[in-house]
Amino acid sequence: MKRLLVLFGMVLCMICMPLQQEAIAGSAVRAVVIDPGHGGREPGAVGRRSMEKDIALAIGLKLGQYIRENIPDVEVIFTRDSDVFVPLHERAQIANDNNADLFISIHCNSTVNSLAQGTETFVMGLHRSQANLEVARRENKSILYEDDYLETYDGFDPNSPEANIIFALYQNAYLDQSLQMASLVQQQFRERARRIDRGVKQAGFLVLYQIAMPGILIETGFLSNPAEEQYLMSESGQAYIASAIFRAFRDYKEEQDALFAARNAYPGTYRRTETAHARQPAEATGSHAEVAEQSPPTGTATGGEVIFRVQFASTSEKRPLDDPVFRGLEDISWYFHEGLYKYTIGNEPSLEKAAEIQQAVQDAGFRDAFVVAFLNEERISAAEAIRLLNQ
Repeated sequence: MKRLLVLFGMVLCMICMPLQQEAIAGSAVRAVVIDPGHGGREPGAVGRRSMEKDIALAIGLKLGQYIRENIPDVEVIFTRDSDVFVPLHERAQIANDNNADLFISIHCNSTVNSLAQGTETFVMGLHRSQANLEVARRENKSILYEDDYLETYDGFDPNSPEANIIFALYQNAYLDQSLQMASLVQQQFRERARRIDRGVKQAGFLVLYQIAMPGILIETGFLSNPAEEQYLMSESGQAYIASAIFRAFRDYKEEQDALFAARNAYPGTYRRTETAHARQPAEATGSHAEVAEQSPPTGTATGGEVIFRVQFASTSEKRPLDDPVFRGLEDISWYFHEGLYKYTIGNEPSLEKAAEIQQAVQDAGFRDAFVVAFLNEERISAAEAIRLLNQ
């Protein structure tokens, strides 16, 4: 029984999504940034009787209130709490300077088709469709209200299709966590607020590109649709939308905190150690430590069927294994899972060895690396890995 509990904690903390190492004991989500889109001289989408900046602010303030009242241990930080203009790069800087654990940007949609309706939540990534590109292009046009935006954003011009497509070159280090939060938001919109679910999508948003944490951008509905505009202008509609986002955040925090607690129970496993699978950065040379004495027992299924690999990146388009983005890593492989190409290192029957590789990959600069389990080249869940390890 004791061995089962140890393995359960190990597999939960390594197979599931990684947590930021800086989190304080007992909590992986300590600070959330709420970013009401647009503001001040920049109205955003304009409906017949409303402006995006006003609705986004109203929903954002309600969301912050719900979090402060119901989860008081979380610090709520606003990029704006009044009708002021805040440049996109400053919004990201606010989040980064406060070492936030999650970034939530709130917006309203608009299109020439007045029948379009529903909610959609975006994470940073490649535009999979022209519609996604148009949403990103519209939101990125906020920088046109900034002085010297070409210099601030390294020549980025939101009016250029080529400039928007360039986001395909960038890797989102927090894609898995961002997708998890986005999925929870859409689930709550569908089940709690009874909105039409347009899904979780990827696109290139400047404000998400510049943050150093998981982040999502929520389109709460279409101001170009008269019925949805009326809903989003109403006190009850704003309350339902904010409540749905709050519930998603609550569930996300609970899951992340549970995983952090499991990981924190075995801190020695995550000390730095040398490995043949990753070259350490120059500044790390000479500072390796031994694996702690409190290493959990290893386990192998009958016949060595269960193996562990360290996943460090996900992309929507396949990339060559010698891509410069994968600098400092060797023996890389990939697999296709849930619509994404996922890149791994290692092929270990031992949890202990997988943990060593994970730390080395994190030390090489891929701080989001985590362990995944496979059975006969098929990825399996934590529960299945536990069952097989205990046969």
